[in-house]
Amino acid sequence: MNVDFVTKDDLEKFRMQLLEDLQRLIHFPKAKSSAEWIKSSEVRKLLKISPNTLVSLRATGKLHPVKLGGILYYRRNEIDEMFQNLSTPKD
Repeated sequence: MNVDFVTKDDLEKFRMQLLEDLQRLIHFPKAKSSAEWIKSSEVRKLLKISPNTLVSLRATGKLHPVKLGGILYYRRNEIDEMFQNLSTPKD
């Protein structure tokens, strides 16, 4: 039977690595960086709009969702553009 011992130094190295990993996750939110497609509820939160406004954006052709299994998904880059247009002041 092979027995491995864990020393205080091993635990300290593990703790430091864990803290670094957590800091990296906190500073780079997963939802923003990796999700190419997002659900309607996330779109409404990002744009701070009501469900009816989201329906209007679809109806007017400003957003182009894809329906999979009864759920509408939107391209992240299209939402980012929409957000930029909403947050940019008009002349």
